[in-house]
Amino acid sequence: MTVDTTTQTLAQLGAATLDQVESRFTEIRASFDAEISRDSVSGDWVAFVAQWTGRKSGVLTRIADNWLKSAAPELKKVVGLEFQKLKAHVESSLESKRKEIESAAEHGAAARDRVDLSLPGAERAIGTRHLIRQTYEELTRIFLSIGFSVVEGPEIETPYYNFEALNIPEHHPARDNMDTFYIEGAREPHLLRTHTSPMQIRTMEKQPPPVRIVVPGKVYRRDNPDATHGYMFHQIEGLAVDTDITFRDFKGTVEYFVREFLGPKARTRLRPSYFPFTEPSAEVDASCHVCGGSGCRICKFSGWIELFGAGMVDPAVYGFVKNGYDAEKHSGFAFGMGIDRLAMMKYGVTELPLLFQNDVRFLRQFP
Repeated sequence: MTVDTTTQTLAQLGAATLDQVESRFTEIRASFDAEISRDSVSGDWVAFVAQWTGRKSGVLTRIADNWLKSAAPELKKVVGLEFQKLKAHVESSLESKRKEIESAAEHGAAARDRVDLSLPGAERAIGTRHLIRQTYEELTRIFLSIGFSVVEGPEIETPYYNFEALNIPEHHPARDNMDTFYIEGAREPHLLRTHTSPMQIRTMEKQPPPVRIVVPGKVYRRDNPDATHGYMFHQIEGLAVDTDITFRDFKGTVEYFVREFLGPKARTRLRPSYFPFTEPSAEVDASCHVCGGSGCRICKFSGWIELFGAGMVDPAVYGFVKNGYDAEKHSGFAFGMGIDRLAMMKYGVTELPLLFQNDVRFLRQFP
């Protein structure tokens, strides 16, 4: 029963009998119960409440204004009693429905916010350290364990620290193998360092002997990129200077490093070589970690793999440093090795560009 139908019924109540009065109230109550049970009530709850309890045009207001006024005197008591019953039923039902709607809303919000533990979680890939970083940390750990310190320096250097102070004067043939990138616009010539050795000089200028350092970092040379070369690579160099360091100390340090890096069965050998800032100089070889020295394709069936260059510090280098360094009293050794090359050798990587292409499929092989 709609509000308009109820109004028409009320207008006819003046001549109604007792049975008709009770029948009309029963019809209105049934109409209310039918409407409040509909699902659409929750969507327009405020309008529904106003329709039945509004002060000006609500159904209960109209019953009070029309039925009580138009009822015959002998029916007013019955109409008033039925009206109170209807009003109590409407208000009670509205309160119950309101609580039901609020509870459903809270439950819906909780359901939206609740994490369903029965569902499979979103799988997120776990990152790993880059292969070069793993090798970098392993190398520094080895040298830290025997008293070396790690220092870093600028990648943009002056020719003095990159060449002259390391006993490589201008027009020296050794510079042909260290052609690099020069930077224009600076007040004095600058270049991208070709090795991390400049930090050996800078450290000795600031720190009197004894000195034991390793210097990891990026270096740059104008090499044509191929399977084993690139214009940028990573290098770690070391320097040890004191009053009583001999070639035997140098050899013992090299052997310790090789065993720690390649395994306790690895053997070393030294081959004579030449570097401008060491004298005597040597190339350090290690027994092949794949075949154990018996000969294979990796070591070209020689049983040995070249690792790095090293040697005793040339006394001429101390002359560029001064600061308490006396070639008559002090001695030391230096070495330099490519981090990328060591990583390729130890983990079986065949091409240098693979280390810098950021292919996740490749990097996931080295967790």
